[in-house]
Amino acid sequence: MRQDIMKTENASVTVKEVSTKAELRKFVDFPNRLYKDNPYFVPSFYGDDLADWDKNKNPAFDYCEGKCFLAYRDGEIVGRIGAILSHASNEKWNTNRMRFTSVDFIDDEAVSAALFAAVEAWALEKGCDEVHGPLGFCDLDREGMLVEGFDQRSMFFTYYNHPYYNDHLEKLGYSKDVDWIEYKVFAPEKDSKLAEQLHRISERVQRMKNLHVAVLKHQREYSQYIERVFKLLNEAYAGLYSVVELNERQIDKYKKKFAPLISPDFACFVLDEEENVVAFGVSAMSTADVMRKHRGRLFPTGWIDVLRSLNHGEVIDLFLIAVRPDLQGAGVNAIMLDHVMQNCWKRGVKYAETGPQLEHNIKMLSQWKMFDKVQHKRRRCYIKKIK
Repeated sequence: MRQDIMKTENASVTVKEVSTKAELRKFVDFPNRLYKDNPYFVPSFYGDDLADWDKNKNPAFDYCEGKCFLAYRDGEIVGRIGAILSHASNEKWNTNRMRFTSVDFIDDEAVSAALFAAVEAWALEKGCDEVHGPLGFCDLDREGMLVEGFDQRSMFFTYYNHPYYNDHLEKLGYSKDVDWIEYKVFAPEKDSKLAEQLHRISERVQRMKNLHVAVLKHQREYSQYIERVFKLLNEAYAGLYSVVELNERQIDKYKKKFAPLISPDFACFVLDEEENVVAFGVSAMSTADVMRKHRGRLFPTGWIDVLRSLNHGEVIDLFLIAVRPDLQGAGVNAIMLDHVMQNCWKRGVKYAETGPQLEHNIKMLSQWKMFDKVQHKRRRCYIKKIK
């Protein structure tokens, strides 16, 4: 087992590579301990986080290598960090980078320095010349360190972190590479001019482009569209930051993860006259309160509360939205937004949270220009040259 040790005046910090299932459970659970009294932190699915580091369960290991590390002081865990070498990303984007991920630490510069030293040492060992992150194995994993919105509740598929994380990274030589921004988008009144305008645009675009919305009443009806949805996702997201195409096994993984959370009211599949999926938007009632209550654990009773929460609430989380490239900018987004708005009124939803969107993705950001909204969070991908 490799160890990297950094001595400080007060005590030593020891960083160890995670090598057992017990250590991995501690790695995954560390944020729950660090943020146990923080009302804005929302854990992700505990089981999914464990599976991410299992080569037999995470298909991304077809093209990635990964390690995770824990920092100890006097036998107590004081930080964690993961490292991912995505060969597919480096090949596609002509880079030579190591990703850092799942980073959390107490407010101690010796701890953060030791954690990043471990990642950078492995990066140099693998011949990398840069380290960037936080990023996941793929674009559907959590990414971006929070730099604005520390007083806003997180979502289960985004990171939360203390403000001091950013100070530590800058002192370690990391700087901004790209930012994502997030909006809180308020539902317009049902009889408002905006609602009427959105509905007219939706009807006009459907008529002009020979499009229609799939009518779904039960979750079991999703299966006929899911495969096509992820293939469209690969096509629509291909040019976005560090994105690589999902392989078939990854598609199977993520459809199992997200499908149970989605109701027909908040899933919209736009089809052409040949029943091809040309656009989609999926969202769900927020599960934040339930995830906090169960610390991200679905068993033995967590799933029951999660399923109940999907039928009640005033907030929806927007997971994914994509439009076929040749139809982007043609008003197709209005079809999906109108569909979701109709059901927001029916279910009493007051606002939606968008999740991270690249700050330079003008086509994506422009769809919110009609709405009353607040840009309430910003998160950052940092980068550092190491040779």
